Amino acid sequence: MMRRLFSVLSAVLFIGAISACETIDTATGVATSVGVATGVITETQAGAITRGTAAVVKSLEDFTPEQEYYIGRSVAAVVLSKYTPSRDAALNQYVNRVGQAVAIASDRPEMFNGYSFLVLDSDDINAFATPGGHVFVTKGLLRCCRTEDALAAVLAHEIGHVSKKHGLQSIQKARLTQALTLLAMEGTKAFGPADLAKLTETFEDSISDITTTLIANGYSRTFEYQADAASVETLRRLGYHPAALLDMLAVMEKNLKPGGLDFAKTHPRPQERIDNLKQSGVQEVSVSPPPARQERFQTVLRNL
Repeated sequence: MMRRLFSVLSAVLFIGAISACETIDTATGVATSVGVATGVITETQAGAITRGTAAVVKSLEDFTPEQEYYIGRSVAAVVLSKYTPSRDAALNQYVNRVGQAVAIASDRPEMFNGYSFLVLDSDDINAFATPGGHVFVTKGLLRCCRTEDALAAVLAHEIGHVSKKHGLQSIQKARLTQALTLLAMEGTKAFGPADLAKLTETFEDSISDITTTLIANGYSRTFEYQADAASVETLRRLGYHPAALLDMLAVMEKNLKPGGLDFAKTHPRPQERIDNLKQSGVQEVSVSPPPARQERFQTVLRNL
């Protein structure tokens, strides 16, 4: 009987993985009704399955802008617990001005509480973008920028992650893990300790896959390439030179330390991204910004 029960549970979760939320609810209702009618499961067990599946459905829903913002704030708090913000007001103001201009030209110019940009007082070569539009860039990465165009490219890349909701996709997987865990907890109440062991085993591979994804360092190459493509398009819209992204990556390639704990650990090698950008049509040329643009860039960043 328990084997038949697990078959019902597995079928529900399989359908849930490939179907819309309405279909998941319908499938669950049908499966549990049949299970109760045939004596495979009890009413109590059916309720446990329904509650667990509801959590799975919730994990697949889109986040609202408000939820995205507050999730991003929590992520930002973690970033700031590990890094010290720069106290250079002029530098932060300048990066914010460039960032806001880049955000307006991006595929997602509006956020629940707008975009915010902050420089981190760290020699690490890194940058972070949380859901909700909180963008952080280290002084170490700013030193890899030789022009304002390159700075805009960095910020546009991070905004690309926000626009594509790459961070939220990871969080949704985390919530799905929690949903499956809840299903197992409900199983404890309905089935007892001995049955829980079998229930947990049924979902073990799925939980393992999701957990592995969550703890992986950095985004996939696909996501990084998508953010680079978004950066190039945003730069073109705003009048910055897309080749500045290639220039920044080339400087980064020289400055990254193999085996480091920063960008080198969480991103594809800069040379891989350079090659991908060239294949997409970005030409490697010397970037010569207008004198006024370069002067303001050098005035603010000369003391880094």
